[in-house]
Amino acid sequence: MTESDGWVPEGVDITVPNAARIYDYALGGVHNFAVDREFWDNALQVFPNAGLVGRANRAFLGRAVRRLAQQGIRQFLDIGSGIPTVGNVHEMAQGVDPTARIMYVDIDPIAVEQSRSLLAGNPRARAVRGDLRDPESILFHPEVLDFLDFAEPVAVLMVAVLHFLPDSDDPGSIVKRVGDTLARGSHLVVSHAGPERTPESQAGLKAAIKLYEKTPTPVVMRTPEELAALVETGFELVPPGVVIANEWHPDPEEDEVPLQPTALVAVGRKP
Repeated sequence: MTESDGWVPEGVDITVPNAARIYDYALGGVHNFAVDREFWDNALQVFPNAGLVGRANRAFLGRAVRRLAQQGIRQFLDIGSGIPTVGNVHEMAQGVDPTARIMYVDIDPIAVEQSRSLLAGNPRARAVRGDLRDPESILFHPEVLDFLDFAEPVAVLMVAVLHFLPDSDDPGSIVKRVGDTLARGSHLVVSHAGPERTPESQAGLKAAIKLYEKTPTPVVMRTPEELAALVETGFELVPPGVVIANEWHPDPEEDEVPLQPTALVAVGRKP
C-alpha cells in the first residue's frame, strides 16, 4: 500500500510538487505527498518566514470571509481554493450564516476530489475543477450556475492564486472579466506575494520563488501598486486598500503573527 492508493485520480503525476498540496501541508493538513512535504521543508530552509506568511494569509482569509458574511454576502466562489481542510471558507462563512453557499474551484484534480470527499455531508458547499486563466469556464460552469445566483452579490476569493499568473496571462483582464459577470455589491478578496523589506529577507524570498520554478506553477512577485492596479480593473478598492495581511482589519483575539510584508492583501467591491 502506498500513500497514493485510493485517492489519486488516474493519470495524475504525484512525483511533482503541487501548490495546493504544498499549502495544505504548510497549514497542517494531511492531503499531501512526500514530494510536497519535501518542497515545503526546502522552502523553509531558504525562507524561514514562509510558515508565518502562510498563517498571516490564512488569518486574513478568515477575517475577510467573516466580515463579508456579516455584511450580508451569502455566496462565495473560492477560485484556487486548494483543499478546504484547515481554516476553510465554508466553516467560516457558515459560522456566521448557516445558509451561506460556497463553491470551491481548483485546477488540481486531487484537490477537487479531496474537497468533494470532505464536503460530502455539507449540501451548501461544493467543488469543481476549473482554471482561472479561463474564467468563463468557471463562471458559466453548469454546476456553478446551478449552485450560485449571479443576479445576487457574490464574494469571489482569489487568495494566493494571482501570483501564479504571469503577465503573459494578462491577470488584469481576467479580474475584469470576473467583475463584469458579477452583480453590484459583489466583492473580490485577494492575497498576493509581495516584496520583503530587508535585503536579507528579500534574498530568502527570491530563493523560495526560485524553488517554485521547478513546479508547474512558478510564482510572480508584484508590488502593492501592481496589485492595486489588478484589483481596480474590475472593482473599487475598499479601505484600507492594499496592505500586508496582518494590517487588514486585525482581530485582537487572533494569535499574534509578526508582520509579514510578503503577504499583500486587498478587498475590492463592484459598485
